[in-house]
Amino acid sequence: MKQNQRIWIEKGYESIALHGFADLKVERLAKTLEISKSSFYHLFVDLENYHSFLIDHHLKNCDIISKKESIATSVTPELIDILIDHKLDLLFNKQIRIHLEFEKYQPILNKIDEMLATPFINVWRKDLNLNFSDVQLRGLFNLALENFFLKINSENLEKQWLTDYFSNLKNLIHSIAK
Repeated sequence: MKQNQRIWIEKGYESIALHGFADLKVERLAKTLEISKSSFYHLFVDLENYHSFLIDHHLKNCDIISKKESIATSVTPELIDILIDHKLDLLFNKQIRIHLEFEKYQPILNKIDEMLATPFINVWRKDLNLNFSDVQLRGLFNLALENFFLKINSENLEKQWLTDYFSNLKNLIHSIAK
């Protein structure tokens, strides 16, 4: 990947993660990057093609997250540290979830969820220490995942909030299991 291409992708990725797809404007990115707008069109042709590059970038980052989750042994601090390290990736993923009215995002989201769910659930199972079936745990995970993405934002996605969130979730699940 060319350096200019990488710069455009990283800045666009950050912009979408923090402000959403609707706020992504070539003119604004060019001004922020102090690069001519024509550079964007030379590298990406149009905004739709640029979105494809951003999605590919996100999928690569999700693969990295998945590999990190696979070697984690605890929710606190390991998984929480991974989530903090990948704050922009989580916020970008939230934007994909928000825009599921675009049919092209559903298969992407399914792929991302599958990449990240299994390693996360394996660690979460140990942390919960309850005798749930795979189906039960997957169902709880899916509910928790939707709730998680509804609640996160760029301000609260930090260690204390995540620690409290997962602690409260664990307590809730234990109270239901009684």
